[in-house]
Amino acid sequence: MKILIPGGDGFCGWATALHLSARGHAVHLVDNLSRRKIDIELGVDSLTPIAPLRNRLAAWRELTGRQIEWTDLDAARDYDALERLIRDWRPDAVVHFAEQRSAPYSMKSAATKRYTLENNLSATQNLLCALVETGIDAHLVHLGTMGVYGYGGGMRIPEGYLTIQAEASDGGRLEREILFPPDPGSVYHMTKTQDQLLFYFYNKNDGIRITDLHQGVVWGTQTRETRLDERLINRFDYDGDYGTVLNRFLMQAAVGYPLTVHGSGGQTRAFIHIQDSVRCIEMALTHPPATSERVRIFNQMTETHRVADLARIVAELTGAEIAYLDNPRKEADANDLAADARCLIDLGLQPTTLRTGLLEEIVEIGQRYRERCDRDRIPCTSQWTRMPAAARVDRRAG
Repeated sequence: MKILIPGGDGFCGWATALHLSARGHAVHLVDNLSRRKIDIELGVDSLTPIAPLRNRLAAWRELTGRQIEWTDLDAARDYDALERLIRDWRPDAVVHFAEQRSAPYSMKSAATKRYTLENNLSATQNLLCALVETGIDAHLVHLGTMGVYGYGGGMRIPEGYLTIQAEASDGGRLEREILFPPDPGSVYHMTKTQDQLLFYFYNKNDGIRITDLHQGVVWGTQTRETRLDERLINRFDYDGDYGTVLNRFLMQAAVGYPLTVHGSGGQTRAFIHIQDSVRCIEMALTHPPATSERVRIFNQMTETHRVADLARIVAELTGAEIAYLDNPRKEADANDLAADARCLIDLGLQPTTLRTGLLEEIVEIGQRYRERCDRDRIPCTSQWTRMPAAARVDRRAG
């Protein structure tokens, strides 16, 4: 299979590219290195040392004899070049990672809010337009987020669609399926809910085959392929903007920093290991929807945990202390999360659980690279609410 991967230099994109290449697929990355540029902007590096992309690709070729191609272009802004690449290379599938992925970064300032929305929606729209204009019947697999559902309501979340009953025009009752009502908690999550509507339209109007993977929080760093050589090592973000909660706990435990629990820790989140994530993407690619099929939605997660419970698990393993801090997010102090996630299990996924993989991650990554940690970058400084509503100036007055 020929697979185009926009955003292939990022955390999930890189691991996926190697995984698919190792299985004999022809892989072509599209990336303008924007994630590396954001590191420079924020003044922080990955805990793990990330080689330049050309060096990564050369190391993969040296170790395996397999070639991964790379085109340096901005999927959100270089539409003509993107359409030309798709027309010339003719992929069988496109795995779309070319979106700014951090909720805290998306709420950092007016500039990061605007960048996140413009970048993410334009990248998705450009890919869909290019597939329509070229007429190439490529299966689009998109990495979405469980966060499109929100974290409240008490309902068990289905895989994308909700069956409702409503009053019909003739006064009777009718039943139909709709997209599960979204409830985004950040500008980042809002872009993912908008992606859903774009996919719905282009699938209905143009017959684009689409699988949308609503993924939980990814933890872990390494996959089978990234472990082959340090030049292939994956990112490990630990800072307040890009570090996901469990990876931050693992790093904090390794460097002797109290585990930072925001709020009560009663927030429940869905989780998946990076190795399972790339397996799920492969499963989606090898089981494509039919041309006439609606957008396929999988909840890509393997388990759910409360943040405070995660902190206690890591503390028990490492002896780390736990620090409860003010929550910068505008969210409920506690929530339940129950979601269906049978589709990928039914396709053969055998999950890596937190209990079996945590200690290995702490030793392999956290302790090995602890000297690269900048402790000043650990705190989360992004705030969802800038000031109390009562303190805002009414510009209409006077």
